[in-house]
Amino acid sequence: MPAVSGKKLFVGPRFRRIRQQLGLSQTQIAEGLGISPSYVNLIERNQRPVTAQILLRLAETYDLDLRDLATADEDRFFAELNEIFSDPLFRQIDVPKQELRDLAELCPGVTHALQRLYAAYTEARQGETLAAAQMADRDVGTRYEANPVERVRELIEANRNYFPELEQAAETLRDELNVPAEGLYAALAARLREKHSIQTRIMPVDVMRETLRRFDRHRRQLLISELVDPPGRAFQLAFQLGLGECAQALETIIGRAGPLDDTPRRLFRITLGNYFAAAVMMPYPAFLAAAEALNYDIHVLAQRFNSGFEQVCHRLTTLQRPNARGIPFFLLRVDNAGNVSKRFSSGTFPFSKFGGTCPLWNVHSTFDTPDRLLKQVIELPDGTRYFSIAQMVRRPVAPHPLPQPRFAIGLGCEIRHAARLTYAAGIDLEKTEGTPIGVNCRLCERENCAQRAEPPITRTLILDETTRRVSSFAFSNAREL
Repeated sequence: MPAVSGKKLFVGPRFRRIRQQLGLSQTQIAEGLGISPSYVNLIERNQRPVTAQILLRLAETYDLDLRDLATADEDRFFAELNEIFSDPLFRQIDVPKQELRDLAELCPGVTHALQRLYAAYTEARQGETLAAAQMADRDVGTRYEANPVERVRELIEANRNYFPELEQAAETLRDELNVPAEGLYAALAARLREKHSIQTRIMPVDVMRETLRRFDRHRRQLLISELVDPPGRAFQLAFQLGLGECAQALETIIGRAGPLDDTPRRLFRITLGNYFAAAVMMPYPAFLAAAEALNYDIHVLAQRFNSGFEQVCHRLTTLQRPNARGIPFFLLRVDNAGNVSKRFSSGTFPFSKFGGTCPLWNVHSTFDTPDRLLKQVIELPDGTRYFSIAQMVRRPVAPHPLPQPRFAIGLGCEIRHAARLTYAAGIDLEKTEGTPIGVNCRLCERENCAQRAEPPITRTLILDETTRRVSSFAFSNAREL
C-alpha cells in the first residue's frame, strides 16, 4: 500500500498509469488538474505526494473510478508474485508480503520480467522448454520464446483487455453498414464481396471435415462450415474483414508489444482479429448502454445482438473505455477435465498461471446441470469476496459419433459490483456466506478440504499412517522457509 501521511499519498506509479490510460501528456493532465507540469513529474517519481483534493479533482475531471484504476494492476501483480515466491525454489528466502506488494506497486516492469522468467523456468523444469529451444536454435536459428499462449495473455492483460483502435474501427464499420443485428451477416458478406472481391460460401461438413473456417486466397472464397451457428458465421466474416481492413491498426498494436517471435506474433494477431469481430457484433456504446439497462442479463443481450452466450460474456470483459466503463468482470472457460482454455480479468481476480482452478467453484458443476445458470458467492483465503455465474455452453456440433464439445463459462466480479447484476436480485450480498475457495490446491492453505488434490507448496506435508483425515493431505501450520 502507498505510504500515507495525513491526507497525502505517495502513489506515483499509479498516477502515471492513470495518465497513460487516459492518453494524456504530463502537460495536458497538469492543465486539467490546475497544477504545474513539474509538479506532475515529481508526483510520478514519488518525490511529491498527491493530496486528496488532487485525487478528487482527477476523478471529477476525467470521470474515473479511482478504486478500479488505481488498484487492479497492483492486486493482480501481487497475486502473481505471491504465487511465484511460494515455489519451493525460494523456500530458503523469507520474502515478506509487504515487500511483494511494494514491488508490484513501484516496479511493475520488474514484476512482469519476473513472471516471464518464472514461466520459462517452469517449462524448462518439465523438460519442454530446453528441448524446444535446442530444436529451434539448430533447425531455425531463431530465438525461442516459451509458451506463446501465456505471452499473448500477458499482452492482453497489459492492455486491460481493451484496444481503442479496434473499437473505433468496429464502430466505424457498423455505422457504414447501418444494419440491425439480424442483418449483420448479409451485410458483412456483401462488404467482403463488393470491397474485397471475397465470396462467402457455407459448405457441407463432408467437404470442410474438421475445419470450421478457411480462406481460399487463390479463389478469393471464404468457406464456412455448416456446423457453425449463425452468430459464429457473422463472427467469422467480421474476423476476415478485420484482417483486411484493420491491418495497419493490428500492426501498430503488435508493434507496441516489442520484439515477438513468429508464433506469439501470429497468435496475438489472431486474438486481435477476434477482438475486432466481437466489437463489430457488439459495438461498444450500444452494447454498454444495453448491458447497463438490462442489468447485465446475458441471455437477453445475446438475443438483442444476435450473439452467443460465450461471445457476450467475453465482450463484457472488454468494457474498459476511460469515462465509459462497465463492470470489471473476470472470465474463465474450462472443460469437464478442469483444463482452462480461456481466462480474462479486467478486475482483480487472481487467476493462477501455473495450475487449474478450485473444484469448489461451481463453474465445474455446470456439466451436471447443462440447462441451468448457476450463481455463487465465493471467498478467497484473504477474505476477498466475488459474485459469479456459470453455465455450460456447447461449441459447434460435431458429426456423429464424435464427442460433442462442451465447456463451462464462469463470469464474475467483485462483490461490491454485484448489486448491478440481475442475477443478484433477491440475494443479501452482505449476509450471504461465501463458498471458501482457493486459487488452486498448490497455493491454497485451507485445512480439511475434502476436494484437495495436492498439498500446498508453502507447507510441510505430514504423513501419519495411524490417521485418515477428511483431506487426503495433512500439513503443518507453519509456513516453510
